[in-house]
Amino acid sequence: MVSAGVRESLAVLFRLFGEGCVVASVLGLLEAREAAARGRVEDLREAAARAAAVLEAAEIELDRRVIAREELVEALAVSAAETTAVTEPEAESVPVAVAVPAPLPGTTVPSWQEGLPATVLASDYQRILAMLADRPGQEPAKAREIAMGLGLEPTPAKAEGVRSKARRLAERGWLIQEASGMFSAGRGPVAVPDGGSSA
Repeated sequence: MVSAGVRESLAVLFRLFGEGCVVASVLGLLEAREAAARGRVEDLREAAARAAAVLEAAEIELDRRVIAREELVEALAVSAAETTAVTEPEAESVPVAVAVPAPLPGTTVPSWQEGLPATVLASDYQRILAMLADRPGQEPAKAREIAMGLGLEPTPAKAEGVRSKARRLAERGWLIQEASGMFSAGRGPVAVPDGGSSA
């Protein structure tokens, strides 16, 4: 016959063994859920990397298309100005810096030349030049900072629009684009515009 002490010891062992099984099964369940969550995180990381690559390619394509359109508009404006200069004999006596055609709204960015005033630029470009010229010590600024300085919301879309215009100004010699991607005032004085449309 089993004594009461042995019976009690066996009951404790069975209870511990039963709880151990429960703990082991709960632990196994948690490990399975952790593995599933880890797999989902990895899948999402891969999807985010693919989306970032697609976004970068789309931004590059957008920049190319904007520049192509503006180059075409600029070429057409120059061609129209040359045609007008040939038909008007008094145009020959006007200095080259003054004979620059009036810009089409928001598009034409002629190459910088000595004596060429900033007023030949569309108002959006003039505002960017003026904002950078007014910075203390003419420190370089990121596109987002320029957008905020112009009173625009610092959203990625607004910053990208400003970056595109600032890059165009830098390519044509009006601004300096730093290796870091920041922009600073270029050569010569800048006439501050009275106002204009947003960049």
